[in-house]
Amino acid sequence: MTASDLPVVRLNPKAAAQAIRHGFPWVYDNEVVADRRTRALAPGTIAVLQDDARNDMGLVAVNPASKLFARMLDRDTAAQIDADWFRTRVARALALRARLFDAPFYRLIHAEADGLPGVVVDRFGDALVVQPNAAWAEVRLDALVEALRAETGAATVVKNAGGRARTLEGLDAETKILCGALDGPVPVPMNGAIYMADLLGGQKTGLFYDQRPNHAFAAGLARGARVLDVFSHVGGFALAALAGGADRALAVDSSDPALALAREGASRMGLSDRFETRPGDAFATLEALGQEAALFDLVVCDPPAFAPSRKALDAGLRAYERVARLAAALVAPGGYLVLCSCSHAADLAKFRTACTRGIGRAGRQAQLLHTGFAGPDHPQLPQLAESGYLKALAFRLDG
Repeated sequence: MTASDLPVVRLNPKAAAQAIRHGFPWVYDNEVVADRRTRALAPGTIAVLQDDARNDMGLVAVNPASKLFARMLDRDTAAQIDADWFRTRVARALALRARLFDAPFYRLIHAEADGLPGVVVDRFGDALVVQPNAAWAEVRLDALVEALRAETGAATVVKNAGGRARTLEGLDAETKILCGALDGPVPVPMNGAIYMADLLGGQKTGLFYDQRPNHAFAAGLARGARVLDVFSHVGGFALAALAGGADRALAVDSSDPALALAREGASRMGLSDRFETRPGDAFATLEALGQEAALFDLVVCDPPAFAPSRKALDAGLRAYERVARLAAALVAPGGYLVLCSCSHAADLAKFRTACTRGIGRAGRQAQLLHTGFAGPDHPQLPQLAESGYLKALAFRLDG
């Protein structure tokens, strides 16, 4: 199909056409000419995007059911969104990861930053977990999977359909194995630790690769330390700390299955005798530990997104402040506190302010030692602030 055969979506005069020309990848529903023909396009339709003067701007994937009306696929309107197009994008992403890592455990596709808008793919050795979080990718899932298998040689591909993004696109929530088989959680070596990733029933794709460099930094603070890892999931910071020489580690999470996977990881590392878990609500557990006068040399809090949208920002910042206050009270004199946020709506400055306010409310003084971000297998698209969502702040607290 050529560009002349494709439907046209036209920007209205008030749209941010210049930003799109300079690389911004999204067109919102209030930026297009909202005629009956445009609104009748099926979700996932490929169209030519034009500015209000009818100049072609590129090929976009359209979803009239979403506030994010169109996503830029290719600046070349002559491009064919076919099997070769997918293979080219996947091969380019794979070449970067092959240079970055010596083992096939990483984020392979990071959505817009890898030229596949709304598509997330995490690699677990011979298995891939695909999140087609946009309607166009759902429609072309077979072609995407074929390209992924051809370029990586993976035998197993899982479609993960959980999460808020698919709901906003009007997509189903069915997670399933598309090809191959799984016989249980997959062991993942990272930073000297072993994590057990549940690719079917776990949170998101089963593991958070984005925290890899922040795990490593925290592990460097952990030698001989008593470590508390709150919102631990499958043992993220706790197992990295044990691999870095921590004396012992306590992992706290509300999910019993996640903590069971954390214990299995510690067992495979031969460190079960230095690892404990405590199920329960994170805030309640932090308060309980404070009442117990518990102290740790390193405390890490890596909560879910408290501010997933701008509407939730104020409440989210209050939650981050509360986490910092409760956690700071548990840090031994001269110890370390690592606080994380995966909320793109809470930028670094706002998050840092909330954290330092919470530390101050706990009666502690702090030095900011390090600011961390997602690893390089989660590249940022410079024009898209949302792609730089992860922040990690490491503090040293006074006596």
